[in-house]
Amino acid sequence: MQSSPLVRAASLKNYPEIAKAHGLDPLRMMVDAGLSPSVLDEPDLMIPADRVGQLLEASAQRCGDESFGLRMAETRYLSNLGPVGLVIRDQPTLRDSLSVLVRYHAALNGSLAVMIEESAGVVVIREEVLVGSQVPVRQATELAIGVLLRLMRQVLGAEWNPRRVCFMHEAPRDTRAHLRVFGPCVEFKHDFNGIVCSRGELDTVNPSADPVMARYAIRLLESAMPQPSTSMLGDVRRTVLLLLPSGRCSIEQVANHLGVVCRTVQRRLSEQGLSFSEVVNAQRLELATRYVTQSDRPLTEVAALLGFAASSGFSRWYQGQFGCSPSQSRAQARG
Repeated sequence: MQSSPLVRAASLKNYPEIAKAHGLDPLRMMVDAGLSPSVLDEPDLMIPADRVGQLLEASAQRCGDESFGLRMAETRYLSNLGPVGLVIRDQPTLRDSLSVLVRYHAALNGSLAVMIEESAGVVVIREEVLVGSQVPVRQATELAIGVLLRLMRQVLGAEWNPRRVCFMHEAPRDTRAHLRVFGPCVEFKHDFNGIVCSRGELDTVNPSADPVMARYAIRLLESAMPQPSTSMLGDVRRTVLLLLPSGRCSIEQVANHLGVVCRTVQRRLSEQGLSFSEVVNAQRLELATRYVTQSDRPLTEVAALLGFAASSGFSRWYQGQFGCSPSQSRAQARG
């Protein structure tokens, strides 16, 4: 059984205030989710990401506010990200700031996968959350995208809006909070979670950059980063999560994305008793549960999101893993 990725306890910054404003008892909610309230006093403590995800989902359900995670993102600052936030804040351009986020995001949140893709002057910044097949990720995803937007507005200005903000889940019943935070460009039921902007916006100069402070913060980060043999599995899992929908999730593509050769990936996974195919299959299992039983996406779309070229291949794989067809699983979950 895979252990849950870890996230800084600072991810719960302002949770008590938002919960109280919605009539919830934040400490009781945390205990019910398996989290000690004492972690609120230790922002750098690493805690299980799946329990944080459970807490956010339970809070949203209990108070009836589908934008609960987004409301937490509204009052976040780069300082809440610890040393990574300092490095991001003091980069010369937005592109450099986002590159720092991609490089060091695992030090903040081991459940978050980040990838930047550029094509024909358009930039897509994707973020996906990985917390296990039994934990819905709507609130954690909206919190992550909301924080990303605030990061970008630190350089581009508080009134800046991206071309598009995309979510894979369905629209909430009340979209007012989303329109207030993201502007009219927010879209739902997409095939990825992320923000779309122009290439030129990434090259915007950061007027508050302090390279001396950035170098100091990087030294702090590097001293605290895990060794390659222990971090490779998390890096591979997050990269597989991002590459699966493209249909190009090979070990060659993953190694290229991580800046290593295939043999390095194979060796590091082998040290932990795993093969690349086992990691891919584990990610497919998690996503299959999320998309088949927790959403109403057409199964042909689910097959593509899991990297299958044809629905028939997806159905055979699903039958072999779960002992029933995808449609039967969906019917049982709804029944």
